[in-house]
Amino acid sequence: MILRGRRVMGGVAEGEALVSVEPVSFYGGVDPETGCVTEPGHCCCGENISGKVFVFPTGKGSTVGSYVIYRMKKLGTAPAAIVNVETEAIIATGCVISDIPLVDKLDGDPLKAIKTGMRIKVNGDNGIVETL
Repeated sequence: MILRGRRVMGGVAEGEALVSVEPVSFYGGVDPETGCVTEPGHCCCGENISGKVFVFPTGKGSTVGSYVIYRMKKLGTAPAAIVNVETEAIIATGCVISDIPLVDKLDGDPLKAIKTGMRIKVNGDNGIVETL
């Protein structure tokens, strides 16, 4: 399966997919020290995003979330890549300053096409997401 979309941040990465059907706040919703989703009641609470291709609809919350993503990159707990239905400024900024590939506005719904555990390659340079 190949999905084509918009390049938000370039780069190429691959990893196991973790899919969230709910928006994500990196500030207060993800522990930068461990890479675990900590937001109570969130569908991915307790899951670790480190080194994974994190697929979720969009970001939410404080602009500090951009710096949480950057801190995660420095600590080695960041996702390998991010795929959004439609990204917003907080996630985009975090990925740009952290050099994390980010693609959105795909020609198919990534929340339906990608399942947790699938091996995914994200080519942010070309806006391509594919299963391996």
